[in-house]
Amino acid sequence: MLKKPTFENMTNFFLKNFFQGLVIIGPIGLTIFVIWYVVTSIDNIIPSVAREIPGLVFISTILITALLGFLGNKFVVGKFFFESMDRLLEKTPGVKHIYTPTKDVMSSFVGDKKKFNDPVWVKTNENPEIWRIGFLTQKEMADVEKHNYVAVYLPHSYAISGWVIVTEEKNIKPVVGMTAASAMKFAVSGGVAGFHSDDNIFKAPE
Repeated sequence: MLKKPTFENMTNFFLKNFFQGLVIIGPIGLTIFVIWYVVTSIDNIIPSVAREIPGLVFISTILITALLGFLGNKFVVGKFFFESMDRLLEKTPGVKHIYTPTKDVMSSFVGDKKKFNDPVWVKTNENPEIWRIGFLTQKEMADVEKHNYVAVYLPHSYAISGWVIVTEEKNIKPVVGMTAASAMKFAVSGGVAGFHSDDNIFKAPE
């Protein structure tokens, strides 16, 4: 004999499916919003063109950026020009305090000199033994009188922030079985994603 549904059961059923729906549409909606915001923000650099041909300014900006990257890497004249501009901005009072940190942060994530491509396990506690995942950013600290020490960046979960620790070499070991991208995904997702594969291992409760 079927049980008559109660208000509590129907409420729980509704809430379960509602939150499952949020899990599905939340990331999709946020991704679409971020893409739309970036495209429209760049488009509005030249509003008159954006009104006539939406997306043209954005596409042009992407192509010009890629062209500058190509010229700066492949041609001697391009390298000389951009390196000269780099030295000038790094020595200009006031400007260097904005330019240098911005350049260092961006080059850490992208480009040929990116830093976050060496994932390691870091022992942060001896008893009980606790390990955290991080990225080796400095392989030696002898310049600051920290011999046999290394610098490791530890990203925060569900955030774009993190913190740096300086620890002895013996307290780190390389991550095996994960790429740098998977390790970063594992760290920022709170251990939910990125382990051994790009599949999300989270399962909604029944």
